[in-house]
Amino acid sequence: MTTSDQELIEGVFSIEKTGKIGTGTTARRVKQTALYYAKEVDGGMVELQLLNDQKVPFGAVDQISKEDLLAEYIPMPQLYKEVMGNLRSVQKALARGDKFRKRGETFTAEFEYAHALDLDEENVRANFGIGLCLLERDDKEKAREVFDRILKIDSAFEDEHKHLFNEYGIALRKKSLGDQAVDYYRRALDLSSDDENLWYNLGRVLFDQEKWAECAEAASRCLDLNPDHPEGKKMLAYLTKKGLV
Repeated sequence: MTTSDQELIEGVFSIEKTGKIGTGTTARRVKQTALYYAKEVDGGMVELQLLNDQKVPFGAVDQISKEDLLAEYIPMPQLYKEVMGNLRSVQKALARGDKFRKRGETFTAEFEYAHALDLDEENVRANFGIGLCLLERDDKEKAREVFDRILKIDSAFEDEHKHLFNEYGIALRKKSLGDQAVDYYRRALDLSSDDENLWYNLGRVLFDQEKWAECAEAASRCLDLNPDHPEGKKMLAYLTKKGLV
């Protein structure tokens, strides 16, 4: 853990919070200690991410000022080595999983992704990786379970994972899981409605389902955001030419 004025802060910090448990006459307030992984970024701000029970950062990343961190949080240098070791274990498992998946060794890849999930059950890359492995093997029942899990992870649809969720959505469509693909793209659009490619990909699934009016609406939304989107223009032109809308 580093906290000197000359170095950027990176380490584990704790804060005591008061919460309410129970309802009615059984309700009571309790004090709980929350652990965070903190990393200073430019501008004197610090990124904070909660640690799970396995001592791995997970979930949303918040930012606070360096002054607030040092005033309100307690450094926990004794946990820093453990947390960093766990982070490295997750990253190594993900790297191995990606390598085996690209080779087509989906069972071995799934094992590696599962190891990452043992430490971080909401890890986006691991969940997508397992989902892609299952789809590759046509194990649609288990793939649906992973699909439901991914829909609940907001960070799965953030820009940094865009290549993964695009790949996953296309895989759903190609495996004839159209209803899941539609739900998937609509979930992504709930979080990022100004992405023309998401609208086009949604339209592509609806086209396969012959839902012409909904398809045309998705293509139109794509073109509203980017009038020069080539695939969106072709899709809408085809629907119009064939009299489908």
